[in-house]
Amino acid sequence: MANFLFTLSRNETMPATRCFQLAKVAHSQGHKVDLFLLDDGVLWADKNRDFSEKTPTGDCPNDFLPYLVENEVPIYV
Repeated sequence: MANFLFTLSRNETMPATRCFQLAKVAHSQGHKVDLFLLDDGVLWADKNRDFSEKTPTGDCPNDFLPYLVENEVPIYV
């Protein structure tokens, strides 16, 4: 088991989607995962935000973030 630290410092859909996706993959494979929201990334902590905005590849933050929340992956703001 490895330890992963993911940081998100941008308020853009593509980086957020990839960050949440990689965190989900690592956690689902049994690794310890921590996620830090920094700088403009803290705007992703707003529960009223639209998490369904699609990336050019067709996925969105809402495809991955609920897994992290449900599995109590630590998200620091």
